[in-house]
Amino acid sequence: MNCLSIVDYVVFGATILMSLGIGLYFALSGGRQRSTSEFLVGGRDMQIIPVALSLVVSFESSIMILGIPAEVYVYGAQVWISSFSSCLTVFILTGLLVVPLMHPLKITSVNEYIERRFNSRAVCLLGTFVGLLYYVFYMGLVVFGTAIGLEEVADIPQMWSMFLAIFAAIIYTAMGGIKAVVWTDVFQTIIMTLGILFIVIKGTLDVGGVAEVWSAASKGGRFNMLNFDPDPTVRHTFWGLYFGYLAKGLSVSFNQSTVQRICSMKTQRGAQKVTFMAGPIYWLTFTLSIPIGIVAYSYYDHLGCDPLASGQITNPNQILPILTVDIFKGIPGMLGLFVAALCSASLSTISSGLSSLSATTWEDILKHHLPNLSDFKATLVAKAAVIIYGVFSLGVAIVISLVGGTLWQISISVLAAFSGPLCGLFILAAFCPWANAKGAFTGTLVGSMIMMWICLGSTFSGVVKPTPWLPPASTNQCMTATPPVASNTSTGTTFTPSVYNASVAETFREPIWIEEIYRLSYVWFGLLGTSLTTLTGFAASWITECSESCWAPADDANRGRT
Repeated sequence: MNCLSIVDYVVFGATILMSLGIGLYFALSGGRQRSTSEFLVGGRDMQIIPVALSLVVSFESSIMILGIPAEVYVYGAQVWISSFSSCLTVFILTGLLVVPLMHPLKITSVNEYIERRFNSRAVCLLGTFVGLLYYVFYMGLVVFGTAIGLEEVADIPQMWSMFLAIFAAIIYTAMGGIKAVVWTDVFQTIIMTLGILFIVIKGTLDVGGVAEVWSAASKGGRFNMLNFDPDPTVRHTFWGLYFGYLAKGLSVSFNQSTVQRICSMKTQRGAQKVTFMAGPIYWLTFTLSIPIGIVAYSYYDHLGCDPLASGQITNPNQILPILTVDIFKGIPGMLGLFVAALCSASLSTISSGLSSLSATTWEDILKHHLPNLSDFKATLVAKAAVIIYGVFSLGVAIVISLVGGTLWQISISVLAAFSGPLCGLFILAAFCPWANAKGAFTGTLVGSMIMMWICLGSTFSGVVKPTPWLPPASTNQCMTATPPVASNTSTGTTFTPSVYNASVAETFREPIWIEEIYRLSYVWFGLLGTSLTTLTGFAASWITECSESCWAPADDANRGRT
């Protein structure tokens, strides 16, 4: 059912039009996006605060807005631990190591560094290909998340929701380039933050205050923060969430969006300030998403009717949209603000991804085949790439809609197949002077293939037993609750934790020996991919170097005899 009023549509529409207006402004002002430098790195003269905010929201999206509250609602707040390791690596590694390495090179694509370091087009192209897959899948996940929210609140079919998000991002990215992306990110950060705060505040007031929210969540086991079980197959432990997520933070440091923003700054010191600001801001915004899940659980426990247990929704990723509908019912404009916040979170990530894909496609692939193309025509090619990758991402979103699980888990497990090996490649390049091109290529290829196999196997093999959800909120008032709830409970069903977990109690079989790896918790996938790539690169570099040094004296001796 469509819950939006005219005022809600006005608020939502104004947000979209504002984003498009920023793109149009930068298309018609300054350099008017007629050069690749202007279009891709903003003429290398961007401001610190806007770039820092843009960097943060490039890695926040509907995945965080919907996925984290869903995680907290059904599994508890333990996922918060991961924000500390991600913040630490972004703050320290990027600012102190990556910026001094990348900024002086004045590059546009991060893979330009790989090509210079190994003096190899093959390694560069492999890194480019894996990076392109990462971004296309990432944007597909984000687009799918947006569709979940719009379908629940505005009754817009998922296909149309996904098309709307992709279309808007394509338009203002293609028109205004990286400047439009950065300044639209600033505007969308404000909308996203306001939306989160209003939801947390209104939900807390409806429950009866902070003390009531805390009491209900504690009784429901949602503050299960510290699990020190060393078993790597346990879904969430302290060790997995902290050390496993270090690889995610490392991959962010060497990400195309990160390097693109580093190189858009005029000075190295300015680029370091960007990363020093981005780390704490990322932690703060991640932290703000945790209370949404806590408030949602407390609200429905207070109401006496859990929406998952009562059958109002079937997917935990829908918990935030239905909470928003319930708490803002009858308040004009607030549902529109939520939809605007959700779309803002998604558009910022999609536009950053499209800009990054455009940059890598031109610099790493097309530029070498079109050396005589004018800068203006090259810019048009880069803009065309934005459109093409937008269409690809829409296709991926449609495929991802068929995969079950919380949006957060899907994103981490799927993206680890690409981010882990990429992180390993850059570790080889930046911190291992003995690594050579053959070793880097072999390590990245092997790491990528193994991680794709593991990620696909863990998702589709049927040997991974889903972790049961925590007990639901109270369901004793479902028969006397609001009409929408009563209509879903007209059969008089008694809701119990076993019924509540029926959706995750899928049939599974015992794994054969090689399938045991599928049982590894998804939080370790990134670190596993990084380690596989790095260690394989080490070994391949050593073997090829040793082989060449061993054969060289014999070749010299043979040449001397002749």
